[in-house]
Amino acid sequence: MNIPTKSEIINALIKRHGKNIQEKFSSATVAICGLGGLGSNIAVSLARSGIGRLILIDFDRVDISNLHRQQYKANQIGIEKTRALSDNLKELAPYVNITAYNAFITEQNAAYYLKDADVICEAFDDPTCKADFVNNVLEKMPDKYIIAASGMAGIGSANSIKTRRISKNFYLSGDGVSDVSEENGMFSSRVMLCAAHQAHMVLRILSGEYDE
Repeated sequence: MNIPTKSEIINALIKRHGKNIQEKFSSATVAICGLGGLGSNIAVSLARSGIGRLILIDFDRVDISNLHRQQYKANQIGIEKTRALSDNLKELAPYVNITAYNAFITEQNAAYYLKDADVICEAFDDPTCKADFVNNVLEKMPDKYIIAASGMAGIGSANSIKTRRISKNFYLSGDGVSDVSEENGMFSSRVMLCAAHQAHMVLRILSGEYDE
């Protein structure tokens, strides 16, 4: 089967989202920092929604341990996550504009990588990196929206995962409690739920809907 044209895909999205909202999605740039269980699932949701440009940032490569909750394929083990995810997204949404940085984001280079982003998604594994990154964005890029995540481990109820507005431009998704341990592992379904919360908040912000 031939790949649909760009206009055919856009028209199909307009039928689902409405012309006004889809135009906002198509003109938006969203940065995803970290392409693991959260970031790769966020990227898939946003690409399918017709976000015009995605900025993907990660320094890691696909590992066999990633396959149970991240949007990679078994034949991509060993490949840079930025390249593997870009390839996968192009299969799902062939006209999405992707800028990929195979890099470790730091306080010194974050402004460079994120300068074009309308909304930023934090999707790191390490709690310290999460906190440092969010604080850096809030302090040095106060005009940008950031959606972070905290708490998605374990087999607990899906209903405990929520998104809260912490401050004007800062949102936090997750249960806010759970952490990974020997007794509390990562389950694909719960990680995807948290990623879906983050992705949906991106769409709400771009649509002009701001949670109180």
